[in-house]
Amino acid sequence: MSDPNSFPALNEEDVDPNPFKQFEKWFSEAEKVVPILPNAMTLATATKDGVPSARVVLLKGFDERGFVFYTNYRSQKGQELSENPIAALSFYWAQPARQVRITGAVTETTREESEEYFQTRPVDSQLGAWASNQSEVIDGRAVLEQRMEELVMKYQGKRVPLPPYWGGYRLVPYIFEFWQNRDSRLHDRLRYKLGAAGEWVIERLAP
Repeated sequence: MSDPNSFPALNEEDVDPNPFKQFEKWFSEAEKVVPILPNAMTLATATKDGVPSARVVLLKGFDERGFVFYTNYRSQKGQELSENPIAALSFYWAQPARQVRITGAVTETTREESEEYFQTRPVDSQLGAWASNQSEVIDGRAVLEQRMEELVMKYQGKRVPLPPYWGGYRLVPYIFEFWQNRDSRLHDRLRYKLGAAGEWVIERLAP
């Protein structure tokens, strides 16, 4: 029989009553042990007809206002969020054997926030946002490379502006689920649900 103490327990009395603070604790611990991209998260969106799609994006910031990521607003995910502004995030960290799932409404960040973040990106990444019409069909990689060469020449020694179709999204959660691996597949699952009065209710789910 496996050792029941080989993974830490996730108990109601031990977690923070605020899911943002609980996430901050787990994320900080993940950053210490996950060697590559601990901020990678799966973003699931759907069309207005409910057809789902998912991809990995990078978390670029979070606080009690929500979870922020950046992209091309004309991309598939951008179009789907325009039609259906509800999405889900999923973080999986293999080393601490933990998962966090988050569901919420999505809004665009302000242009000021997007501009501030855009100017922190490497110049190649800034130019890439202009070079790629994300999610559109193209004839080949040469199309991208030629466009990139043109942009390098155009903005050499100049500040690269924020594209009008590029910016951030903020997911405002109303559900969090924290999952901790345990032996015998009797995992711990605690769900936080936002109540009508703005309070967070913690529930234990069967694994």
